[in-house]
Amino acid sequence: MFNLASLIIGLVALICAAIAFIPFLGIGEWLVLLLAIIGAGIGMISRSNAGRNLNLFVILVAAIRLILGHGFL
Repeated sequence: MFNLASLIIGLVALICAAIAFIPFLGIGEWLVLLLAIIGAGIGMISRSNAGRNLNLFVILVAAIRLILGHGFL
């Protein structure tokens, strides 16, 4: 149950991260990062690793985007 919730949160965060890749929408990556951290926390409760791994991937993508855009671009 927790893995399914984590996967859904991860997919929503991944879609939002793709939208935030548009120039000047990079500040939305902060919200994506927060959502993915919550999803990873829920994924750690579950027995399976799929949801946690998806959220960790989204965290990595969002962090790299924030580093390249200096936090807001």
